[in-house]
Amino acid sequence: MERVPMPDYETARRDFVWDVPETFNFGADVVDRYGEDPSRLALIWCDDKGNEKRYTFREMSLLSNRCADALRSAGVKRGDRVVVMLPRIPQWQIAMVGCLKLGAIPIPSIDMLTAGDVAYRIEHSEAAGAITTVENCEKFAAHADRLKAKLSVGGAKEGWTDFDAALAAASPSFEAARLAADEPAIMYYTSGSTGKPKGVTHAARAIFAWRVSAWYWLTLTENDLMWCTADTGWSKAGTSIIFGPWSCGSAVLFYNGRFDPAHRLELLQRYGVTVFCAAATELRRLVLLDFSRYDLSKLRLAVSAGETVNPEIVTAWQAKTGVMLLDGYGQTETLMTVLNYPPMPVKPGSMGRPLPGTDAAVLDPSGRRLPPGEPGMLAIKLPNPQVMLGYWRDEALTRETMLEVDGTTWFLTNDTVYADEDGYLFYQGRSDDVINSAGYRIGPLEVENALIEHEAVQECAVVAAPDPERGEVVKAFVILKPGRQGDDALVKELQEHVKRVTAPYKYPRRIEFVSDLPRTVSGKLLRRELRAAEFAKAGLKRK
Repeated sequence: MERVPMPDYETARRDFVWDVPETFNFGADVVDRYGEDPSRLALIWCDDKGNEKRYTFREMSLLSNRCADALRSAGVKRGDRVVVMLPRIPQWQIAMVGCLKLGAIPIPSIDMLTAGDVAYRIEHSEAAGAITTVENCEKFAAHADRLKAKLSVGGAKEGWTDFDAALAAASPSFEAARLAADEPAIMYYTSGSTGKPKGVTHAARAIFAWRVSAWYWLTLTENDLMWCTADTGWSKAGTSIIFGPWSCGSAVLFYNGRFDPAHRLELLQRYGVTVFCAAATELRRLVLLDFSRYDLSKLRLAVSAGETVNPEIVTAWQAKTGVMLLDGYGQTETLMTVLNYPPMPVKPGSMGRPLPGTDAAVLDPSGRRLPPGEPGMLAIKLPNPQVMLGYWRDEALTRETMLEVDGTTWFLTNDTVYADEDGYLFYQGRSDDVINSAGYRIGPLEVENALIEHEAVQECAVVAAPDPERGEVVKAFVILKPGRQGDDALVKELQEHVKRVTAPYKYPRRIEFVSDLPRTVSGKLLRRELRAAEFAKAGLKRK
């Protein structure tokens, strides 16, 4: 499948044909291929302490070979799952590509996960290996004995092997596995409205297909330097930090440090970034700055995904930089599927139009296509190589995402949208209770389960509440046990408790003490009523 620049949207959509190879290994077919040119830059890494390292594709090719060999020597084999829990450091790319070359299935995970989060992922996936930092080794203690490979960056605790030492002892030559198109290749854990996080499993064909959004949305070439600020555990990091850019031969900037708006602009200027991707939460802060102090002449495009970008932010960004800011839509289960494209007119507030090769529709509950202006569920026609194989070892839950209508199978996104007369799609909200805060998807049950462990809490309900900076924040409604008094001190205590029990980003930024909670006749919690009231207070509406 050869890249053809998009002359206009209608032509690209009409002429596009998927041509997925029978076998594909990103490590061999992309990294090794570009590594044939010893000078081609793949990665610029820097941090907030002033450190910087650069890696060519050749170096990444050899280092990932060593990683694959080290994992194999430790007993990890094709099809085994490996938890990769690393911050924004070059070892993340090396580990990801090393796993893929071996045919092991990496599970990218943010390093803010707690020991409980880690234990669940190891148990649920039956992981055979882990790659993390020495500081995070203790989080794996409960299941360390079941892991064949335990590699730690920055040193080694008892039972672990130093990552750099393991690679130094490994072979720089490795024959990558030839993965069948439908063979499981990568797994992401994502929050749901009920229960524990789901293991979204993607095939080798998906990693191959994700280059198409890099072609048409990011418009990347071998001359670009891409910077995406997403966390390493997000599927967005896969498509915009490693799989998308490197499939196009683009170099990437990888920054490890706290968020500082002015420093973001300094880095864009210093490294001459050409394509920039950031969450709406970051962009809202950036547009408040004085851009006249920075030379952003190399920047030619900015994009955002994960949460809706307000039209006024799009307008302000373009006015201050002179470059387009293109919003996009995707899910962990599908990656980027509805996008705005440089050759296509942008409509304020629109997600854009389906990616060439993707047939999307707005359906009612019976599967009937809805006319323009009428909201319904966004659905993607199958087969589509970008869509997940399914939820790990949960066929029943996977089947719930599928709807067959007149011989056509649709993947149901659970997001409410409407289309206008020109086919542009407009996001209306989640059809479930998942909270989207600053790009992080947070399942309410995870927070509720953490809160209920506190000795003062009798019952609780967690919902999304609107927030001007983060889009949505976690709000908890808490019924206290008899004799307990709700006050500011207890709010702080509950927040710190949640941070300890589960990943810190999931803590409730707002807590309200109540005497009862809305329920159905059968006793089921009506989160939607609490959520609707929160949005109504702000003069907004969330589906």
